Amino acid sequence: MGVRIGNVGIDTNDLARASAFWQAMTGYEPGSADESSAVLADPTKGGPDLFLQVVPEPRVGKNRLHLDLFTADLPGEVARAQGLGATEVQRFVEGDGGWIVLADPDGNQFCIVAE
Repeated sequence: MGVRIGNVGIDTNDLARASAFWQAMTGYEPGSADESSAVLADPTKGGPDLFLQVVPEPRVGKNRLHLDLFTADLPGEVARAQGLGATEVQRFVEGDGGWIVLADPDGNQFCIVAE
């Protein structure tokens, strides 16, 4: 295969806020940045980086792509995400399994999934 996923792009209206949220949420490290974009780099170099880009319009409608963040502590990570500014959208939880859909401060939806 001749390609690999290098970045996952996330649109934002507030670059500083989005950078702080996603850095705290993922543990990714700040990379290159300017007034209209910023890279958060996977410190393990094992996966794609996050590319945050400023857009003028707010998110409208359903996300066509979203991140799934896996954890052994679903309730703890959801609470942490909410403490960072995420809002809960929907729950799909049974027993110790499932996932919770959240929205970042820009309204971009992502899931926290029980491993």
